[in-house]
Amino acid sequence: MRILLVEDDDRIAKPLAEDLRHQNHAVDIASDGIEGWDYIQSVNYDLILLDLMLPKLDGIALCKRLRAAKSNALILMLTARDTTSDKVFGLDAGADDYLVKPFELEELAARIRALSRRVPETKPLILSHRDLQLNPSSCTVTYGNQPLSLTPKEYMILECFLRNPAQVLTRAAILDKLWDFDRSSGEGTVKTHITNLRSKLKAAGSSENFIETVYGIGYRLSRTP
Repeated sequence: MRILLVEDDDRIAKPLAEDLRHQNHAVDIASDGIEGWDYIQSVNYDLILLDLMLPKLDGIALCKRLRAAKSNALILMLTARDTTSDKVFGLDAGADDYLVKPFELEELAARIRALSRRVPETKPLILSHRDLQLNPSSCTVTYGNQPLSLTPKEYMILECFLRNPAQVLTRAAILDKLWDFDRSSGEGTVKTHITNLRSKLKAAGSSENFIETVYGIGYRLSRTP
């Protein structure tokens, strides 16, 4: 699933996002309600994990804004406030479920699986570029109908490019997006993964520059046929 985590406490957000990524979800993090709203304007999320107490725009207000904008993203509220009235406010604002902190990661994963079963399966999202196709729901990648065997990080990097096809991504940006909890990894790690990803794509029949190097800046998907 494509997930937005709106949580202002880094001690919660970073390990939670890392755990979700290990489950092959694509995760973005926003640290306040306004930043969360900005993310939602540019990306179609399957699920929003929404803290109730947020700076700038609280979770209830953001939830109401989403539903007023006709967003059909699933919303799971996360909060330390365990009262019936708080739960009622959250659900009445448009949340699909409610989880009280502290919670076990296993319970959150089970809640996400339960919510994902509510998503209609009539229009599976397929990300594509030329002859390459990536299916986020099954975590499979093909090039010219030939399956590609990728490591989790290679898969996540490729998905990041496909979701931002016109954007130049720096090594630092990729590192921050996919390695934000394990900062022992350096930008050289990103370069190694991209080199390996290029080799696998080339072996499947892609051109040499499927992922272009923009010298002095970063990488992007090739814009030439």
